[in-house]
Amino acid sequence: MSEVTRAYWDTRHRVHDDLASGGHIGLDRAGNEIFYALRLGTLLPLIGDLADEKAPLFVLDAGCGKGHFARALARCGHRVDAFDASEEAVTHARAQGGRPRYAVAALDEWRSPWPYDVVLCVDVLFHVLDDEEWATGLRNLASLVRITGRLILTDEDIGTRRPRGDYILHRPTAEYTALLEPLGLRHTLFTPYGFRENEVGFHVFTRTR
Repeated sequence: MSEVTRAYWDTRHRVHDDLASGGHIGLDRAGNEIFYALRLGTLLPLIGDLADEKAPLFVLDAGCGKGHFARALARCGHRVDAFDASEEAVTHARAQGGRPRYAVAALDEWRSPWPYDVVLCVDVLFHVLDDEEWATGLRNLASLVRITGRLILTDEDIGTRRPRGDYILHRPTAEYTALLEPLGLRHTLFTPYGFRENEVGFHVFTRTR
């Protein structure tokens, strides 16, 4: 990640509140409350309800922002690691408490001695404009998923690239599939957010080998 990009996200997390900084900066507080609730409500069934105190699911929240989803998943009984490239965001997340373990890292930098049941990356990858950085980060996330585990990431379900403004590039589902299938991850589901005009949703890739 370039220093310019890192500075952009540090500034965004410093200037905007805990929801808008990682949500939709064009929405008011009430709109972002709904946006977060809809995304979380869609995400939880994709992760499943198999966690219990003796055998919690091991989840990684990659690009966690200020930790909204990480804290929610921890409250659901999951064991959560979370990281973000923005030190501002991670500092805020840590101050909120809860059980997630936070760190500062870019998508291609995170290393773990163990694989995860679920690797989650919400509204991050379409902000990565550089193709090599996108591919390197995605490969690293894929390497962290255990056998039969899931990589859950978000983007639109489209056939051609679709840039939006100066810092968003939506990539076709086929580009994700072309990179991830050779790594043993099969595309098994797309579930849209269903929020206003937003066409983004959760892509689920399941490790088969």
